[in-house]
Amino acid sequence: MTTIDTTALHADYRRVAATGVSSAFGTFGELLQGVLPETDGDFLVTLPVARWAVARFEVDPHTEALEVWPPHKKKALRLTSMIMDDARRPAGGVLRIDSSLPEGKGLASSSADLVATARAVANALEEPMPPRRIESYLARIEPTDGVLYPSVVAFHHRSVRLRARLGSLPSMAVVSVDEGGAVDTVDFNNIPKPFTAADKREYVRLLDRITGAVARQDLAETGAVATASARMNQVLRHKWSLEPMIAICREAGGLGVVVGHSGTTLGILLDTSAPHFHSRLTAAAQACQELVGNVTVYRTLSFH
Repeated sequence: MTTIDTTALHADYRRVAATGVSSAFGTFGELLQGVLPETDGDFLVTLPVARWAVARFEVDPHTEALEVWPPHKKKALRLTSMIMDDARRPAGGVLRIDSSLPEGKGLASSSADLVATARAVANALEEPMPPRRIESYLARIEPTDGVLYPSVVAFHHRSVRLRARLGSLPSMAVVSVDEGGAVDTVDFNNIPKPFTAADKREYVRLLDRITGAVARQDLAETGAVATASARMNQVLRHKWSLEPMIAICREAGGLGVVVGHSGTTLGILLDTSAPHFHSRLTAAAQACQELVGNVTVYRTLSFH
């Protein structure tokens, strides 16, 4: 009687059917972004929002070809190939990315794609994929936002390195406008930074302020730091609607204005637990519509 090796059959089935799925949230610009007076001083502080990229990777052991859908997600395809090579898996597969984050706007769409991809491929291959390993891959591809961590974080985006976990903030609404166009992250980060030594010292103070604000759950101080950072970034990427948006924020009783420092978006921060929140939201949205002509409302993420 012939004995069938069911272990081998099951292993082969897993190789054929192996699928990994994962996700990563985006951010609404940055609460703070600038340069500190130290080596590797470029940094940002994240503002996670309830928009996600979802990646699904299906392994195909019958080919070594890798595909990605949509086809323009070439960075995610490159990342998949890097992980497959390191895992020494002689197989191909199909990566599919579904994202609710608009591209080129400063909402960490590319970072979310890549983090979701790394996790999905690792899940399919049953490979460990801790944050530091993801950072090591992403550092070889492009400057990256700190969306690996379920927290507000200070992050060195050019070297792709965590600086500090700051904690979580209460939920806020972001009444957003888009000045139009798109910004390439790699090109933007190649622009020489015009910040002076005094500017760098101010970024140290702002980082201390936002660190304390997150620890205290102080939304007013958070908004003040975001507005200050948006103003300092004007010398690097000017936004014509910033001062009018700050005026609308003040009139509507908002907390401050946050921007995509390397993008095209601006948003008014509103405390969702404040009295008359809905009327403030309506007033801010109407004024933003009149100013720019487009409005989107986001919600920030809180973590436990």
